[in-house]
Amino acid sequence: MAEPLVSTAWVAEHLNTPGVRLVEIDVDTSTYAAQGHLPNAVSFNWTSQLQDQVARDIISRENFEALLSDAGITKSDHVVIYGDNNNWFAAYALWLFKYYNHAEVSLMNGGRKRWELDGRAFVPDVPSFPHSNYKVDSVNKHLRADREFILNRLEKPEFALVDVRSPDEFSGKIVAPPGMTETAQRAGHIPGASNIPWARAVNEDGTYKSTEELRELYAAQGVNGTAKDIVAYCRIGERSSHSWFALTYLLGYKNVRNYDGSWTEWGNLIGAPIRQGAER
Repeated sequence: MAEPLVSTAWVAEHLNTPGVRLVEIDVDTSTYAAQGHLPNAVSFNWTSQLQDQVARDIISRENFEALLSDAGITKSDHVVIYGDNNNWFAAYALWLFKYYNHAEVSLMNGGRKRWELDGRAFVPDVPSFPHSNYKVDSVNKHLRADREFILNRLEKPEFALVDVRSPDEFSGKIVAPPGMTETAQRAGHIPGASNIPWARAVNEDGTYKSTEELRELYAAQGVNGTAKDIVAYCRIGERSSHSWFALTYLLGYKNVRNYDGSWTEWGNLIGAPIRQGAER
């Protein structure tokens, strides 16, 4: 079984290894073409290819199969995902791969930032691969939380809710980070949530902090893996995917879900309970 988190050195050693496929997914969707990318890496656009273009939802099972088939990815491939901006949407894509039950998938620790800091090259050439016939054999629905899942568990002692947004978003001072277009009508946080910003989980070079540091970070807010269910959320589900990865694969906590509806859904729901201020 592939390690969920691999280093840039590991990736550099396996750039041409048969069965290892690299996928870049950036917040800035122009980065792959404009600034180059890792050798043999393909690019998926999170806005147009990983999300349904009509419904506000992840792509369907059929569209996921078509996307991977067009990229020549097979069920047996070890897919390594990386991107810009501390791997926000790379982690989101990994969560999606796991949701659709792709077994061998890893995140490149530190993403593009760590690769560049290592002095490794980006290339302009866009690779091509033979079309495959990718089929999803099952869906891991337990990795995803929806609003009803959260409403039914609000403020119960066995439920841990992790808001990974900035303190200003959590308190309700702002609705969304500056420049973000997808937002909500109301500001604040879901009652009972602990504010553990995703940025506290990473080092300056974009890599995740050590397991010991992460355990202390979450435990300080009462999230220690003993909860029956843990749900991470943010604004649209990408930053929370980054924290979901840390909780699931680096800390090994069970029953961790990503709420990809996140604040753009909750903050627009009529009658949904909302709290403002720094307190849970």
